[in-house]
Amino acid sequence: MLELLKESLTNAPIIKRGDYYYFIHPISDGVPYIAPELIEEVSCHILKIADMNVDRILTIEAMGIPVATALSLKSGIPLSIIRKRKYELEGEVVLCQSTGYSKGELYINGIVEGDRILIVDDVISTGGTLKSLIIALKDIGAIVCDVIVVIERGEGSLRLKEMGIDVTTLVRIDVNKNGVVIEEVACEQR
Repeated sequence: MLELLKESLTNAPIIKRGDYYYFIHPISDGVPYIAPELIEEVSCHILKIADMNVDRILTIEAMGIPVATALSLKSGIPLSIIRKRKYELEGEVVLCQSTGYSKGELYINGIVEGDRILIVDDVISTGGTLKSLIIALKDIGAIVCDVIVVIERGEGSLRLKEMGIDVTTLVRIDVNKNGVVIEEVACEQR
């Protein structure tokens, strides 16, 4: 189960930035390339475990896009992308987000009250972006049916759970000077 994802993570290059060991991976960075069979494996697994009774798949620019696109193609459910630039469309919602390494604004377009949403993202570490996004979606009146993240590193999922937000991750990892350590892999069913 998720053999390609696990293998690709354990073989991921590690670089050290300050005291932080950073892994470089196709799902989280698009580097060196994203193999179609990896996207296929990940998207098929998500289809088995996610609540797909939704009006929209939602992802955050940029690295959630490949997996979310595959899910949209497989399910026929439209995809919306939270963007890093302003479009100034009617109803655009500005979202201030903060992660462990950046702060900025994101822009939500095309989501309205009552929309049932599946959020899909590549990585959760601090949970800052997802927290801000879910609060903004609730303010709009959208219904967050499910939150699926491919790779979990850090305490972000736990922090969100303490707020009553459940995040399902496919693989939980740790990273040290020796590489990526896989701590847990999601089951086929929830």
